[in-house]
Amino acid sequence: MKRRSFLKTAAALFPAAGVQAFALNQDPVTSSSDQVHLVAAGQDRLGEVHSRGYSSILFKVLPRETNGGLFVIEHAGLVKGGPPLHMHPHQEEWFYVMEGEVLFQIGDSRKKLHAGDSILGPRGVPHTFSAVGEKPGRMLIAFNPAGKMEEFLRVTGVPNPPVQDAAFFRRYEMELMGPPLSAS
Repeated sequence: MKRRSFLKTAAALFPAAGVQAFALNQDPVTSSSDQVHLVAAGQDRLGEVHSRGYSSILFKVLPRETNGGLFVIEHAGLVKGGPPLHMHPHQEEWFYVMEGEVLFQIGDSRKKLHAGDSILGPRGVPHTFSAVGEKPGRMLIAFNPAGKMEEFLRVTGVPNPPVQDAAFFRRYEMELMGPPLSAS
């Protein structure tokens, strides 16, 4: 059964749940083999180099490949340090630790994650992270929807990042809430 047909059928069965409006407003998905891109281990989707100083960032799935619905990055060589406490009013941020130990603050809660653990930073909830283990960490991050995160990570790369004050964060649809997480 094709995706659009399935969604229309589901919408007919669940009108009270609001599924009908959702299903009917979806753009049809067209796929072809020329849209399939292998991104090898340790590689960036476009062969570029990105860094915020505490890791190398590899772009894995670009927003333009998902009609803005998803942006996936990998932090490789993640060391102590991380982004300031911030919040996304319009997107979720999902984290999956592949190697090492990473301390997260999501809202008022702090959690130490190990390889294989994941955690969601819901929209509207302040969050940040920092590697805390003896060895560098590695993790995947997915943004849904993609928002302006690709552009943000391109603009804030080292060695010459711009001043990142509250107005700068708002330009990329985020709110700056506080300093980076102290991992000590």
